[in-house]
Amino acid sequence: MMIFNYIRVSTIEQNTERQLKDIACDRIYEEKISGKNTNRPQLQAMLSNIRSGDIINIHEMSRLARNTRDLLNLVEEITSKGATIVFHKENLTFKGNEKQDPYQKMMMTMLGAVAELERSILLERQREGIALAKLHNKYKGGKNKLTTEQVAELNTLRKQGMPIARIAKQFKITRPTVYSYLRNEEK
Repeated sequence: MMIFNYIRVSTIEQNTERQLKDIACDRIYEEKISGKNTNRPQLQAMLSNIRSGDIINIHEMSRLARNTRDLLNLVEEITSKGATIVFHKENLTFKGNEKQDPYQKMMMTMLGAVAELERSILLERQREGIALAKLHNKYKGGKNKLTTEQVAELNTLRKQGMPIARIAKQFKITRPTVYSYLRNEEK
């Protein structure tokens, strides 16, 4: 039996220290990436390593998934392998190979829906704010994370065949940001 802690924040600037503090484990899977889908390297690595009897600790449901469908599917995938998943903030535990408590499943579904609603509202407010700023010619877009010299180096490394993930890690930016710089260079 292994104990895994899965820790996730959405951006590189965010801090993971408050999650699963003092929760002992054999291995930590930590990532700084959006939870908008399940296409996350550390999540996928954890899922491929789960065995029957393992325990997965999650600080809160929104750290595992930001939409209800993904949340339900991930919990089903983990428990179908015979592993247990514990959501600490919500105080919910789902044990593998055991009949699930229908009230716990309902609570997970409702809390997952609330997390999904929060994300939708946040994105809607962001879009409204950007549209208003553009209307008043005050929107400048995101600030550049790299200097002109770093962008030139990024492009050189890519032309030399360096993988996007390695470039992103080297410059401490996300892969989508690397792609954005590469697209801007093509224009």
